[in-house]
Amino acid sequence: MTTDIILDCDPGHDDAIATLLALTAPELSVRAITTVAGNQTLSKTTRNARQVLTLADRTDVPVASGMAEPMVRDLMVADDVHGESGLDGPALPEPTVDTVDEDGVDLIARTAEQAGSVTLVPTGPLTNVGMLLKRHPEVESHLDEIVLMGGAVGTGNYTPAAEYNILVDPEAADIVFRSDVPVTMIGLDVTRAARVRAETFDRFRQLGSDVGETVAEWLDFFLRFHEDRFGWEGVPIHDACAVAEVMDRDVIETEPMHVAVETDGEHTVGRTVCDRYGVLDAEPNASVGVDIDREAFVDLLLDSVAKY
Repeated sequence: MTTDIILDCDPGHDDAIATLLALTAPELSVRAITTVAGNQTLSKTTRNARQVLTLADRTDVPVASGMAEPMVRDLMVADDVHGESGLDGPALPEPTVDTVDEDGVDLIARTAEQAGSVTLVPTGPLTNVGMLLKRHPEVESHLDEIVLMGGAVGTGNYTPAAEYNILVDPEAADIVFRSDVPVTMIGLDVTRAARVRAETFDRFRQLGSDVGETVAEWLDFFLRFHEDRFGWEGVPIHDACAVAEVMDRDVIETEPMHVAVETDGEHTVGRTVCDRYGVLDAEPNASVGVDIDREAFVDLLLDSVAKY
């Protein structure tokens, strides 16, 4: 039995690899891809999504662009991480798939209603999802789950307190965690533990395909930032971890927690406050990733890219 999903993303190297993983997963059926401003501006993340689908030869998947700015804040982009295009590194094919003539937020609502129920997998800022829940409140009955990449039980990655996706639009994240839709949060505690080590990069090259070579070059580019910023010898493919969670629930260990999003703190805005030990006596509103089987995750990535 396959799970119908909608990918909501801001490609981004890790979003691109997450998309490649989802498109070949026999457990998943990608019903649509929507884009949001985050790692780069909306026009760039949308072009990147179209290029990834062209690279994967999956131009049958509808693509729509969503929100160009956070709900109440000015947009910040991560060009220091992902480059000027948002997907710097290897040359990518000119996109042969166009966006549909529909707003991304509305496409999510329509697709979910037509499918009856879908799992929404946001791997960028939660602006589209927050706007979806405000604009189409009836969609909650058609969302089986929101499995998002974002947040952290521990420390952040863009500030000491905040993970980037939540930091870009904490107000939207607050809406998501307050909703009645089941939420699974795959945050930095998981993705940092799942780093793909540099010695693994050549295993993608050795697959002998354009996709394998492209993924290896994306990892090469991504590694330079993580070496300079954190001194790591590997890279976290953050967004692919969220896709892996939907594919195989045994890969990631989760715990029920109450999660609140800090929207006002001078030093802590964007922080996901995860009540792991129940000190607030608040009902859990999310399943939160706390650990991952790294080898199983890397095998999922390699098996996926080998299919292209």
